[in-house]
Amino acid sequence: MNAQDEESFRRFVENRSTVLLRCAVLLSGGDRHAAEDLLQNALIKAAGRWRRIDDPEAYVRRILYRQQISRWRLKWPRRELTVAEPPDQRSTGDAATAAELRLLLRDALSRLTPRQRTVLVLRYFEDLPEGEVARVLGCSVGTVRSTTHRSLARLRAYSPELASLAVDRAPLEVCQ
Repeated sequence: MNAQDEESFRRFVENRSTVLLRCAVLLSGGDRHAAEDLLQNALIKAAGRWRRIDDPEAYVRRILYRQQISRWRLKWPRRELTVAEPPDQRSTGDAATAAELRLLLRDALSRLTPRQRTVLVLRYFEDLPEGEVARVLGCSVGTVRSTTHRSLARLRAYSPELASLAVDRAPLEVCQ
């Protein structure tokens, strides 16, 4: 990598790493450490091909999706994410409510299978059409539709509080 390519790569990482990390956190079910590993591996792969990449962000996102798919195809079980129980009293205020909703969503997403989580992230967080999600995941549009339907039903079952949000907003909008 020459100096100009290296500078271009550094600027890309500085400007887009926060957004890409947010996507990786959602793909990894809220496990920030796993998300950081996922993003770091994706950036390493992109750095090796930097000169030949036309759309760097799309390329890195595709690497993120494919690496996450590879992770959930592994035969051994993953570690479970343990979190503390929420307090008995609810906090007041908009910021506290938004934080509680993000925690509820993160907990509910972590209970989904990696495939279900990936489909929801691609459909609602990345706002990709069903055909594009099917192409990225290597499955049919019908599979994307049925997985989305089942995933949303499981999210509502795990966190009924989120069901009321789905009327006004996309399920993952609270993460943005």
